[in-house]
Amino acid sequence: MSEPTTTRPTSAEEVRTELKRFLEERTKTDWATDTDLFATGGVSSLFAMELVVHVEKTFDVAVEGPDLRIDNFRTVNAMTELVLRLAGTDAGE
Repeated sequence: MSEPTTTRPTSAEEVRTELKRFLEERTKTDWATDTDLFATGGVSSLFAMELVVHVEKTFDVAVEGPDLRIDNFRTVNAMTELVLRLAGTDAGE
């Protein structure tokens, strides 16, 4: 298992690519960016904590307070938006 490097995202596409890589590596499933990871049963609420830790370490952001809602981790797109917002990066490609 390769370890991600901590880096500030420079584009939404880079964030999406890293999140999909992590999810695929951990779940052995290729996820569409708009698939509800929890509703499909693909990941558990316990796995959501792993997602939080991965997002924080990989993108050097802190997910706290109201940002810890499961809706922010429901899809790859939602996580991408969260990372870009927390990093202060423009969501444009």
